[in-house]
Amino acid sequence: MAVASHLISRMPAVASIRASVLIPLVQQIDKRSGKTDLLLASHGILRSQLEDPYAVLPMARYVALFEEAATITGEPALGARMGTGFKPADIGPIGMVFALSPTIRSAFERLSKYVNAVQGATSSGVFEENGDFVWSYRIVDPAMWPRRQDSEFTIAASCQLVRSCFRRGWRPIEIQLEHHAPRDAGVLERICGAPILFGQSGNRIVMNKAEADRVHRAEDKSLIEILERHIGDLVNEPAAGDIVTEKVQALISIYLGRKPVTVATLAAELKMSTRSLQRRLSEEGVSLRDLVRQHRQTLAAHYLGDRHAAPMSEIARVLGYADNTVLWRALRSWEKKGNHLSSRR
Repeated sequence: MAVASHLISRMPAVASIRASVLIPLVQQIDKRSGKTDLLLASHGILRSQLEDPYAVLPMARYVALFEEAATITGEPALGARMGTGFKPADIGPIGMVFALSPTIRSAFERLSKYVNAVQGATSSGVFEENGDFVWSYRIVDPAMWPRRQDSEFTIAASCQLVRSCFRRGWRPIEIQLEHHAPRDAGVLERICGAPILFGQSGNRIVMNKAEADRVHRAEDKSLIEILERHIGDLVNEPAAGDIVTEKVQALISIYLGRKPVTVATLAAELKMSTRSLQRRLSEEGVSLRDLVRQHRQTLAAHYLGDRHAAPMSEIARVLGYADNTVLWRALRSWEKKGNHLSSRR
């Protein structure tokens, strides 16, 4: 489950997360490894993006980064361990609504309802099964795999929310995780405080129904209403004229350096004809070429202005160029057009 300490703008339609989700993860990598910037660069992420907590990033990059971070730090249960320090404020108004809810059931019902204000491509819900109360969480995009770290972080963080907001010694009946059992399964059981079933169809927390329905506090309905109204504004779809450009920008960020970024490719991803996509972008005053160039210039300005940046061959790959020569040609072209970038010779 992605975290965000501040939320003031709506999420774009393409699966994204708030940039601030990376802050605790980057801090962990900084403590355990000196490869943070190189790792971020390999996933097309700039450290400078973390300075804006309102910015959004492609969720696929976050999931992949989390997996690699666990490997680099030598901590297979990195996500679960990070979840033990999770606080309601880490997901802004959603966390506050969770904390103010009178019962564990109502807290998870609200979390499920508003999770898409924090991240996209996510399915979350509550249901009863065999007399127990169950909360489920799953990233719906199968291409985002492996995703062990996100799953374990989300489950551990959710358990921590219950302990901090309702009862310190709370334990679920059972935890279900979609990935196969790792070697360090015992660590996860100790963190979650419950037996774990692996290889399930989703990630779930199974709870005692009576305990989930126990009233812990009187609800401040006026405050809840204000918070839910604010969250509702965040979840609403953006204006129709902005949707296509935002989707394309997100897809460029996801695909650049990994697969061809063409009108045909993006149109297929967005389930549109190439003609319709070109027309919509034209109506919004942009073109795919413009959007790709803008994204490349942003990345290039950061990498080339950083004396500790990755090698030129790596920068060229991240920007989606075949080699250094093509990158230099692009840089010269931008300079001729007045887009001056700091460069390393």
